[in-house]
Amino acid sequence: MRRDLGARKWWALGALALSLLAIGLDATVLNLALPTLAKALGASSDELQWFVAAYTLVLAAGMLPAGVLGDRFGRKVLLVAALVAFGVGSIASAYAGTPAAFTAARALMGLGAAFAVVMTLSVITVLFDEAERPRAIGIWAAANFLAMPIGPLLGGWILTNVWWGWVFLINVPVTALGVVAVLAFVPESRSSERTSLDPLGMLASAAGLALLTYGFIDAGELSWSDATALRSIAAGVALLAMLVLWERRLARAGGQPLVDLELFGARGFASGTVLAALTILAMFGGLFAIPQYFQAVVGLDPQATGLWLLPMIFGLVAGAVPADRIAARAGPHVVVAAGLFILGASAAVGSTTVAGEADATTAGWICGMGLGMGLALATAASAALVEITPEKGGVASGLMQTVQKVAAPFGVAILGSILNEGYRSGLQGTALPASAAAAAQKSVFAGLAVAQQLRSSALAGAVRGAFVIGMDHVLLASAVLAVLAAAASLAFMPRRAVRSESRTIAA
Repeated sequence: MRRDLGARKWWALGALALSLLAIGLDATVLNLALPTLAKALGASSDELQWFVAAYTLVLAAGMLPAGVLGDRFGRKVLLVAALVAFGVGSIASAYAGTPAAFTAARALMGLGAAFAVVMTLSVITVLFDEAERPRAIGIWAAANFLAMPIGPLLGGWILTNVWWGWVFLINVPVTALGVVAVLAFVPESRSSERTSLDPLGMLASAAGLALLTYGFIDAGELSWSDATALRSIAAGVALLAMLVLWERRLARAGGQPLVDLELFGARGFASGTVLAALTILAMFGGLFAIPQYFQAVVGLDPQATGLWLLPMIFGLVAGAVPADRIAARAGPHVVVAAGLFILGASAAVGSTTVAGEADATTAGWICGMGLGMGLALATAASAALVEITPEKGGVASGLMQTVQKVAAPFGVAILGSILNEGYRSGLQGTALPASAAAAAQKSVFAGLAVAQQLRSSALAGAVRGAFVIGMDHVLLASAVLAVLAAAASLAFMPRRAVRSESRTIAA
């Protein structure tokens, strides 16, 4: 039976945004909690790395199967199951008594997050027609990042004042509200085509994406010449190449492939997906370096750092919410290019930062990066999905989200390498005992710890100055990437926004 949802779909969008808030809160809190977890669980540095990697690997590996399973079995039911899994994983994380138990709980949270993120976006492709979808995706994009300042503020307060487990338990009431809201406002939907599943494709995609992501994480933390990282990346690429060949063969034989490669034949989907990923990649320069700058160089605590991220969120919301109306007038290619140019120009201003700056200019370029990202990401994501039919909503959303989620660790690996290289080059010429030199070069926080042990304010100043050099290099690289992506937007993106009459959906 078909019916017009009217205003109810906007309430449903609010439910989806609430679900995303629960996922986003966790993503911004874990890094703050790592020092506390090391003491509470007796975790080694390798185990701390797996606390992060377990979540990231399962998140990346679960995206493609999530889209297919949602189209087949129902997007609402899988969204509810995903939120429940995320909540259960949060409780298990809070009460984990060993590093192994905590890692397993984080993997469960990653699985829940993978399905929840894909399901929220695929439901939007079903609820909203082509004319409404750009605005809905703009709100979705804003909700995706709204947790960035809330997480550090709330997480920093919790870690300072109460038991560390509440860092994860705060997910539970938000997740519960999300489940209630989804049950109340989101209608069930699934593809009208009862297609067969592709277990071999699911296995190959999950393993390939996990290996690729793990390799990027290792390369970012160790080096691009690390043999383990390179083997992992090569194995991931090989598996994904085999996946493409298998999917093509399956499609020619009349089967239902996991990855619908025909989607990339649509100009809007191909350009929108790639440009959304490039936007995230360019933005990671700021997201990776700015919090470290405020804590290590300016000397702020996590709560104050969260406050300094507020201008970025204000800019993000200011860009994402009206992006659809601007794109309807100027064309999506212009809006994405303008957003990327604003992001790049702001990053270029940030690349002139000197040690210790935290003033109105700093807030301005941070806000500008958020504004550019909001305009570009919301419009690119909308262009990718605006013409997708409801039957392919889950597959398309899963594929787009997979590309974006792989871009995140790839960005950390590349930009993290640039940051580390700039930091180490900035330390050259600094007089250090041989025993302390290797430790100081690991990170800015390690360098400050060495300076504290040696009681050397001069070394602390040199360490902070070296980090600013690395951060400036990262922001300059982000600026170059953003400008190149802006040119690609003008060259390849569709020239018009797609419009259509409102339509109904199967309830």
